[in-house]
Amino acid sequence: MCGIVGYLGDHKASDIILSGLEKLEYRGYDSCGIFFHDLDHDQYITYKDKGRVKHLMDDFDYQFTNHLAIGHTRWATHGRPNLENSHPHFSLSKRLGIVHNGVIENYQELTAKYLSDITFSSETDTEVIVNLIEYFLDELPIEESIRKTLSLLEGSYALLIIDTHDPSIIYAAKSKSPLLIGLHPEGITLASDVMALIGHATHYYPMEDKTFAVVSQNNDVYEYQIYDIIGTKLSPELLEMDLVLDEIGKAGYSHYMLKEICEQPSVVRKIMSKYLDSETCRIPEDVISFFMDATRIYIIAAGTSMHAGFVGKYYFEHISHIPTEVFIASEFAYNQPLISSERPLFVFISQSGETADLRACLTKIKERKFPTITITNVATSTLAREADRFIEIHAGPEIAVASTKAYVGQVTILAIIAYQLAPHKPFSLARELSRLAVAMDAIIDKRDYIGRIVSDKLTHRNCFYIGRGLDYFTCLEAALKLKEISYIQAEGFAAGELKHGTIALIEEGTPVIALISQKRINHNTRANIREVLSRGAEVIVISLTDVSESADQVILMDVHEMLSPLLMVIPTQLIAFYSALHLNRDIDKPRNLAKSVTVE
Repeated sequence: MCGIVGYLGDHKASDIILSGLEKLEYRGYDSCGIFFHDLDHDQYITYKDKGRVKHLMDDFDYQFTNHLAIGHTRWATHGRPNLENSHPHFSLSKRLGIVHNGVIENYQELTAKYLSDITFSSETDTEVIVNLIEYFLDELPIEESIRKTLSLLEGSYALLIIDTHDPSIIYAAKSKSPLLIGLHPEGITLASDVMALIGHATHYYPMEDKTFAVVSQNNDVYEYQIYDIIGTKLSPELLEMDLVLDEIGKAGYSHYMLKEICEQPSVVRKIMSKYLDSETCRIPEDVISFFMDATRIYIIAAGTSMHAGFVGKYYFEHISHIPTEVFIASEFAYNQPLISSERPLFVFISQSGETADLRACLTKIKERKFPTITITNVATSTLAREADRFIEIHAGPEIAVASTKAYVGQVTILAIIAYQLAPHKPFSLARELSRLAVAMDAIIDKRDYIGRIVSDKLTHRNCFYIGRGLDYFTCLEAALKLKEISYIQAEGFAAGELKHGTIALIEEGTPVIALISQKRINHNTRANIREVLSRGAEVIVISLTDVSESADQVILMDVHEMLSPLLMVIPTQLIAFYSALHLNRDIDKPRNLAKSVTVE
C-alpha cells in the first residue's frame, strides 16, 4: 500500500519524486502529493490531490529550482480519498511536513493525551504524528522530538519528514512498513520500494524496524546516518543495485500485465537455471534441512500466494509425503490453530515480502521459536530478512497489480522443493519443466484466439470457474484474476459442489469456465458441465490434449499432471486480461487494490 519517495541532491528533486511515484503506481493508490523547497524564492510548495500521478505531473507548475522534496501515493486507510486526506500533511504551524505509509493503531489515545486542543484538517492518523513531533519541539531539538514521538507510536510506519527551518535535511523512520535509502554521489533518494531507486542509486540500504535516519547535505557532500530509536548510531551494510530501467519497461506490450503473462515461460526457465542442474535440485542445503526435519508443514499466505500454497500442499503431500496445511494469513495471525506436530515448519509465501498480515504471523511464530522460511520475489524484503531462511523465486520485477508470473514462480519453486524432498523421484522434473515452458509458449502465442472467445462468451456481470483436484486450485486463482481486473463477479468452485447450492445461480447465458487436466476426474467434471449446460449456461472448456473433446474451446499441449496448474492458469490469466480490455478497465492498476499490502 502507498508509495513514498524523498530526495536530497544535485538534480531537480521534483523530477525524481514524480518519476519515482510513477514507478510505484503498481503498489495501488487513490491520491498523491509532493512537498518541495523552491530554491529560487526560498519557499516551500505543496501540490496534492485525489487521482493519479499523471494529474500531479500535468496540472501543476514545477518551474522552480529545487533539490529537496518528498512525495507520496496514498491508499486510503483513515478517511476518504480527497484533497484534505492526501499526503503530505503538516503540523499546526506548518513548520513540519510529513509523508507516511502505514497505520498508527493508538492515534486516538495519543490525540487525547497530547493534542486535544488541536483542530485537525484531515481524518488521517498521519496528521497526529506530525503534530506530536511539533508538540515535543517546545522542549526538545528536532531529532529528539522525532525519536520521542516514535517511541510512542504503536502500529506501522515509514516516515519522511522535512523541517522547513532547514532545507538541507530529510528525516526518515521505519517500523514494519518498508523504507530504503538509495545512495549516489550526486544525491540520496529514499523510497518504499527499490523500483523508485533505479537510475538514482548505486547502492542502497533497507532500513530496519525501529530505526531513524538523518539525510543531510554538508557543502557538496550528501551524507546519511542511521540510529536506533534511542539515538545510538548504527553501521548499516549496503547492497548493490542490480536492477536497470529496461527491466521495468513494457518492452512494446500494451500493458505490464500482458508483458508479465508472456514472460512466464522465461520465468520457469530462469528458475530451472537457478535451482535445477539436470536431475539434481539445487535448493540450498540449509533450506532443505528445515523441510527434511519437519513432520508437518504449515503454509501461510494471502490472495494469489495462498492459491500457490494450495498447489504446494498437494505437492508436499503427494510427492514428498509430508502432511501440509494452508492458512489465510489474516486469520492465522489472530486465530492460531492447535500446532500438534512435534517438528512443524512454517512457510510464508509472498510476492513482495512485505505483506503485513504475513509479518504479523511471522512475529508470533518466531516468538514460539518454530522454524520459518519465506518464499518471495524480493530478496531484500522484510519477510526475507526476518525469517530463518528464504528462497528467492527470481521472477523479476512484477509491475501489474494482479500477480501472474510471481504466482507461476512460486508454484515452480514449490514443485522443485517437493521433488528434492521426494523419497523416490516420480518423474524427470527437468524434462517435464522444459516441456511445460514449451507448452506455455504455445498457448501465449495463441492469445488472440482467447481474446475472441472472451468477446463472444463473457458478456455477463458474473462468471463461474469449475474444476476438480488440482484444477480446483487453479479455479480459485482464475476467479480472483477475473474479478481483480475486470470487476466481473467471479467465483471458483469444486465442480462436484455445484449441486450443493451454487447451481441455483445458473441461468440462461451464465458463463461457466471448466478446467480439465486430469484423466481420473475427466468424466466427473464433464458430467458437471452437462448439468450447467442443461440450465442454459454458456460454457468454455479448457483442457489438456489427452483429456480433450472436439467441443472444447481451448486445448493445451500435454504436460505432466503435477505441473498442470502452471499451464492451466495461463489461459485464465488471458481471459481476465481480455475481459478487462474489452470493458476498458485500468488493467495494470485496478481500483481499490494495492500490489504490496503493507497494512493489516
